[in-house]
Amino acid sequence: MNVSILKTAIACILLNCLVSCTAKDEWTSLMDKDLSQWEMYLSYEHKPDYNGSQPLDEAGNPVQPIGYNKNVKNVFSVAEQDGVPVLRISGEIYGCVYTKQSFENYHLRMKVKFGTKKWVPRLNEPMDSGLLYHSHGECGVDYWRSWMESHEFQVMEGGFGDYWRIADTGANIKMRDPNANNEKANYDPKGIETYMGVDGKRSGFVQFSEDHEIAGDWNTIELICFGDKSIHLVNGHVVMALSGSVYKEGNELKPLTKGRIQLQSEAAEVFYKEIQIKKIEALPSEYISLF
Repeated sequence: MNVSILKTAIACILLNCLVSCTAKDEWTSLMDKDLSQWEMYLSYEHKPDYNGSQPLDEAGNPVQPIGYNKNVKNVFSVAEQDGVPVLRISGEIYGCVYTKQSFENYHLRMKVKFGTKKWVPRLNEPMDSGLLYHSHGECGVDYWRSWMESHEFQVMEGGFGDYWRIADTGANIKMRDPNANNEKANYDPKGIETYMGVDGKRSGFVQFSEDHEIAGDWNTIELICFGDKSIHLVNGHVVMALSGSVYKEGNELKPLTKGRIQLQSEAAEVFYKEIQIKKIEALPSEYISLF
């Protein structure tokens, strides 16, 4: 083979490899000043006596939720700080922003910190929000009538990375003590694999393994999802791992491996920035031992 042709062929191969690797490693921003990649939903300003039932007005008539893409009281806003767009969620009304696009097999990362304002019905509770993933269907199917069916990566003071199921979902999580009550139901990578969620013996709440939150400052949270598995990370530390992700449709449990991403408005002021996502082709090798 002609030497020049050989060199050209090698160069093309190397270039293709470089382009392929770059594409796989490329982070895509989900944030801009117009929230152009997000929709929004608002439900209710819940009262202290809320019990999951349909809210009623003074005459006893059902109150309808505010609905989609009606930014009442400017609950969701974006301001630039140090050249970076920052999403503020006031928390005054329950609801969420959610991505227009669904995602599968990805690594998601963002920075989050709480503000100072709190609202009824959580004036005396820790400040709360959440990252909901594998979200599908309509908003308002949960207890608070505010979110899509999904899994929750909790973002709460003293509870970064906890797991909650939202509506009829479930997953397997390794637990320190599968028989513990919710206050002591902790994730443990060396624990006993336990099914959490719909049609299970446990309701679907597991606390993180350890507290890695930096109170009052920006915290980096990451979510890695591949196939039926997902991993919650807080400031670089694994705090939760799920496998066997499912949701219930009719009387059947079906795999839940993709969906939209929601960020909750839940009675507390919270800020999010540098929301980025990238596609992955496999579960990173350093996390395989978690399962």
